[in-house]
Amino acid sequence: MKKILTLFAVIGLIAFSSCEGPEGPPGPPGQDGLIAEVFELQNVNFDFNNADGYNIYRKLTPNIYDSDVVLIYRLAGTVNPTTPIWQQIPRTLYPSQGELDYDFDFTKQDFTIYADGTYDLSLTPELIRNQTFRIVIIPGAFSTTGKSVNKADYSDYNAVIKKYNIDDSNVKQIK
Repeated sequence: MKKILTLFAVIGLIAFSSCEGPEGPPGPPGQDGLIAEVFELQNVNFDFNNADGYNIYRKLTPNIYDSDVVLIYRLAGTVNPTTPIWQQIPRTLYPSQGELDYDFDFTKQDFTIYADGTYDLSLTPELIRNQTFRIVIIPGAFSTTGKSVNKADYSDYNAVIKKYNIDDSNVKQIK
């Protein structure tokens, strides 16, 4: 009886270990299932208050992880109707009135974009009104080896989009 049970066990083990089904569809690109995302703020105005100056504040969903990188780009113009010019911020502009700086900060739940200058920014409403920004979240992981990773040139929006396989035609709008 022991020999028959052993024989069935061996045959069952062989039968189940050799089963194979069709290969499933490929998963989305990313690192460990994490996907880079792009959000857009269209035609927004900087708010002014005496404590913080000019800023744009928004909550962000999904939350940002501690190791993630947030990049923000300002629409500086267009080459033609289908070719935007994106400039990474922080950025300093030099209009005839003086110096204007765009900067930002972020937490796990939100971000703030700042505009500050050496002159009264209300004198250049074209630089603080009807602005468009792209917010790019790059998933990251803290290094355990101390070696640098081959990253994209973050100053070039198109290089970032290409490096992280971002579908630029499916940008999510933030209100």
